[in-house]
Amino acid sequence: MKASKFSDAQKAFIIKQGEDGTAVAEICRKAGISPAAYFNWKKRYAGRCQKNLA
Repeated sequence: MKASKFSDAQKAFIIKQGEDGTAVAEICRKAGISPAAYFNWKKRYAGRCQKNLA
């Protein structure tokens, strides 16, 4: 299986942008991910702060 090019902290930051009100399509375009990947990450990382990921 291919390793992710994003760390857990980077994924959490991307999810936080969505929680702050940025459009999902814009977040995905800037990060270079699909909307499906965004929502999969959101299920896993939503609500976690950066300190909990370390």
